[in-house]
Amino acid sequence: MKNTNLLMTLLVCVVLFACGGKTHENEGHGEMISDADSSSGNRLLYDKVMKVHNEVMPKLDDIYSLKEKLKNKIANTPSLSDAQKKEIDLTISQLDSASENMMVWMRKFNPPPDSLGEEKAREYLESEMEKVQKVKADILESIEKATMEN
Repeated sequence: MKNTNLLMTLLVCVVLFACGGKTHENEGHGEMISDADSSSGNRLLYDKVMKVHNEVMPKLDDIYSLKEKLKNKIANTPSLSDAQKKEIDLTISQLDSASENMMVWMRKFNPPPDSLGEEKAREYLESEMEKVQKVKADILESIEKATMEN
């Protein structure tokens, strides 16, 4: 199961980085953004949501590296107490959770089309901004905690 999650995370990262130079319309999330709407508040809000996503997406590599280091620390440090091992395991779980929350957010992110109306699109994007900022905070917090344990 963990290998499947790792493979899925790596696959998503590869796909996102490969598509990095394309416009939002080509990413599958740009249906709600038309050329005529490109200067609207919704377009700016969409861009802000994607900016937060793009800031933290590369951090998934850091999460993977930190998890491996922490696992190695447990395996290669016999002098660790049970309490220390448990704390490291909790940190690994927090890293896993933060990574999975990003994957879940990305799978669910689906802006409504323009035909649903500008107000509904704005409400959706505001809600998604809150969610992606929470994902970002969780990722950064888990990385900070793991870095201190390393």
